[in-house]
Amino acid sequence: MNASRNRSDALSPGFSRLCIFGAGGFGREVAWLARQTWGKNVDLLFAVDDARFLCDEVNRIPVELLANLKPDEDFRFLVAIGAPDARRIAARSCREAGMRAARLVHPRAETSEHVELGLGTIICAGNILTTNISVGEHVHINLACTIGHDVRIGDFTTISPGCHISGHVHIGSNVFIGTGANIINGVSDAPLTIGDGAIVAAGACVTRSVEPDSMVAGVPAVPKHLRRHG
Repeated sequence: MNASRNRSDALSPGFSRLCIFGAGGFGREVAWLARQTWGKNVDLLFAVDDARFLCDEVNRIPVELLANLKPDEDFRFLVAIGAPDARRIAARSCREAGMRAARLVHPRAETSEHVELGLGTIICAGNILTTNISVGEHVHINLACTIGHDVRIGDFTTISPGCHISGHVHIGSNVFIGTGANIINGVSDAPLTIGDGAIVAAGACVTRSVEPDSMVAGVPAVPKHLRRHG
């Protein structure tokens, strides 16, 4: 994982143009977060990969087709799509277009020096990440979440607003955790695990490990039927 143990890239990003893939609700929020993080030192644009969604601008930020971009060394990207599988596809498209991923940590997020953050990851305002935490690439940690000690979060996972994750929890890749979910702590020799591709429903309270590609809901959280397409 290409990670950083500090916030120097938030204070001085080292690039001057940021492409936000996706101009929907979360894309507009990411643009706001980027403005608050880097001010006008970084020019913003939205990118879409389908001409049906093309328009001149959104919130006074231009919108371009991804295929028409000609990125250079000063160009970086973030994917503002909540669904993990779709975000993985979009990130690959951005890399194939010649862009490198940025990393966004909002100035009102608190992280210790013992937090590793992968490229493409977005840490929104109001988050607290304590210590000895590893966050993978292209992870979204949305508004007002808390992440406790010794937590691992895999690539392309989404943590929705207002979630609380206690210590010694290992979350896999492509996991979706719904708004207001709580995950109770594991222990050092037996962490609570959320398997790859799992879904934790909004408001759930997870007290035991969750199998890969499963869905849990309720208080306490119990397995629910999950229909997979494709």
